[in-house]
Amino acid sequence: MTALELTQPTRASGLVRSPVLRRLLLVPVISFVVVVVVFLAVRALPGDAAQLLTATMNGATPQEIAQVRHNLGLDGSLLSQFWTYLDGLIHLRLGSSFYSGRPVADLLGSALPATIELAVAAALVSTVVGVFGGILAARHRDTWIDTAIRTAATVGFSLPWFALAVLAIVVFGVWLEWLPIFGRLPNTVDYQPTTGFVLIDAFAQGRFDLIGPWLQHLALPALTLAATSAGFVCRITREAYLATSEEGFVRTARMKGLPERGIAFRHVLRNASVPILTVSGMQFGSLLGGAVITETVFSYPGVGSLLVEAVNRRDYFLVQGAALAIGLMFTLVNAIVDLAVLAIDPRTRRAT
Repeated sequence: MTALELTQPTRASGLVRSPVLRRLLLVPVISFVVVVVVFLAVRALPGDAAQLLTATMNGATPQEIAQVRHNLGLDGSLLSQFWTYLDGLIHLRLGSSFYSGRPVADLLGSALPATIELAVAAALVSTVVGVFGGILAARHRDTWIDTAIRTAATVGFSLPWFALAVLAIVVFGVWLEWLPIFGRLPNTVDYQPTTGFVLIDAFAQGRFDLIGPWLQHLALPALTLAATSAGFVCRITREAYLATSEEGFVRTARMKGLPERGIAFRHVLRNASVPILTVSGMQFGSLLGGAVITETVFSYPGVGSLLVEAVNRRDYFLVQGAALAIGLMFTLVNAIVDLAVLAIDPRTRRAT
């Protein structure tokens, strides 16, 4: 056996053991699982879309209902429906809404920017507040500051999104009248989207008058979503900061007389960033799920409210598209977080 033949399996096996490659290969696998779960979950919904569509027809006959079901492609076997659905996904055809008749891709294209804006804003707030609060609590361990921050964090991630949303509407929208409680922009504002992202369009179109009203309408939904995530990030940050502070290299840095602020950011926080980044990424995925509830309460025109409306109407293609969009975004975010952790912590890049 030649030296080349001996080295080829080693290189191949090393490639397979690459943590980056393994995580990238998991993305299509997980995406396919999401596709299957979404398809089966939609078919498990109670009710019949054909009967709901013909409910407005007085005295619709069983033959007419069966014809509607055939036109919707719902009269075939579950396997044949799945292959039709999968073929449509491969060719980027998501079907059309049963009620509006508009392509699902167009409806998602209009709603996705709003949900992404909401999730990103909530993630930024929860990460900044959670990390700052966790560090502050850790540096004042076992004091009243630590107790107060931990109590607030526990209350924050213990309350459900629905309760927080209703409370925010009552307090800040009704009693204090500080912020608007419904919609994405005021009805009086004429907004013609270019990209669908208000902030980007405001700069692209020179419509800086959009930024203020947009931020006002974004504030309550984003803060409601951020409250629970910030509490969880705060607790994880505190524990990671305290655990890293007890490591030998931190004690060595203190013995060398390095300033405490430099030790906190250059040594402690840098090495504690892996669990913080991992949790923040996972919380971003949960924010996408929480957007379904929050958007419904605040009448925010995103994928969440679109999904709830589609479920109520048994609009199968729209439910599939909206749920799949949320699931794939969650998968993509987790993959990005995994790759970021690999880049930050060299220990995680070791082949196993």
